[in-house]
Amino acid sequence: MATMHFELVSPERILFSGEVDAVLLPATEGDMTVMPGHAPAITTLKAGFVVATDSKNHGERVLVRGGFAEINAAGVIVLAERATPVEELTPERIDREITELQTRRDGTDDDFARRAYDETIGQLEEARETLKL
Repeated sequence: MATMHFELVSPERILFSGEVDAVLLPATEGDMTVMPGHAPAITTLKAGFVVATDSKNHGERVLVRGGFAEINAAGVIVLAERATPVEELTPERIDREITELQTRRDGTDDDFARRAYDETIGQLEEARETLKL
C-alpha cells in the first residue's frame, strides 16, 4: 500500500514525522481522512484528535487545539496552535485548559469570540469523554 509523509508540529516541538497510510484531521468544515493521492488543500483545524495510522494499523493520536493542515503531493503537514499526545493527557490538564478558556470567554464582550470559546470548550469536554478521563 502507498504511504505519504506526515508531520505534526506545535510551537514547542515536532510531535510526529514519518510515513503513514492515512491521517484523520479535525477540520473546521468536518473531520476528513487524508490518504496518499489526496487532492491538494489547506484547511483550518478545530480542537480534536489528529490520528495517523500506518500499514500495521498502529496509530498516533494527538489532541490539537486549532491550527492548519496543508495537504500536497508529498503528504500532510499540520501546524497546530497547541498539541498534546494522548499519553500526556490527564483530566487535570484538560480541566485546566477548559478553565483558562472559560476565563477568557468571560473577559470578552465580543460575541464571535465568546461563541468560539464555547465551541472549543465543548470540543475539549468531548475529548475528555472520548478518552474517559
